Amino acid sequence: MQKECDILIPAAKEKAINKDNVELLKCKVVVEGANGPTTFRAEEYLLSKGVITVPDMLANGGGVTCSYFEWLKNLDHIAPGRMTKKYAEKQNMKILEAMGYTLPTDSPHIKGLAGASEVDIVYSGLENIMNEATKVHWEYAIENNLNFRDACLGKAIRKIH
Repeated sequence: MQKECDILIPAAKEKAINKDNVELLKCKVVVEGANGPTTFRAEEYLLSKGVITVPDMLANGGGVTCSYFEWLKNLDHIAPGRMTKKYAEKQNMKILEAMGYTLPTDSPHIKGLAGASEVDIVYSGLENIMNEATKVHWEYAIENNLNFRDACLGKAIRKIH
């Protein structure tokens, strides 16, 4: 963890960054991949040095989001995209036909017109949710003069309230 880097991602254990080693870090950003890898004192030091810490509750949100997608899939017993895949393929073909193109059914270009796969849909949904969550919490931090962790906690408490 003491090598110079732009982004440090402690992803193994709790309290990996603490008062005993925080002064040795040479990074610009800490993205908490593990649960609670940075102690309170260590984060206070990082903040005083201008190091941004992306808190575990936000950085780990992708795994929770994918679990939610899986739960929804299991509730409906239908894979995401199964209902819209053929529709998307037909729409793509209609657009080409409207432009005067027709592709033979054995054309290798047909594959590129296929509707999204389940993985594509999950990645798309995940990217959208995580980008929006990061944007909203970062804006909240700036508007309220908070560090990133306090902004995430504050927004969570407000939602629950």
